[in-house]
Amino acid sequence: MNTSQLHFKILSFEDLEIILPLALQLNKEYTSKKLSVYFSEMFGYKNYTCFGLFFNKQIIGLTSGWTTTKLYSGKQLEIDNVIIDSNYQSKGYGTYLEQKISQWCKDRNYKSIELNTYIMNSRSHKFYFNQGYEIIGFHFEKSIE
Repeated sequence: MNTSQLHFKILSFEDLEIILPLALQLNKEYTSKKLSVYFSEMFGYKNYTCFGLFFNKQIIGLTSGWTTTKLYSGKQLEIDNVIIDSNYQSKGYGTYLEQKISQWCKDRNYKSIELNTYIMNSRSHKFYFNQGYEIIGFHFEKSIE
């Protein structure tokens, strides 16, 4: 992996056109229109940050995070929807993106990074263990629709 061609940056709603194709790789059951609505809402929150990883000016990685403060962890970034373009997976780009996000957090005095991953996604579990993450609990959800 040649890191000289990689660029990490904060994305905004104005980047939606390049964000959507990558977001659809993770969310195949959704339409561009539905994801556009969700991104519009998310970018409206002050505690939301969207991160992009670019290779030769093409977006190949995407994740977003929510700044929170919790009693058990202090100031933290809770990341969601970590996506590496399927053409670039298993080549070290996910590790590079995670390292950039960790450094971004350290530079801003965050105390931790938290995330959720699906129970059946054992590939992601191995990845996060290798990055130093630990399982600290269960994530529960209740649909109210």
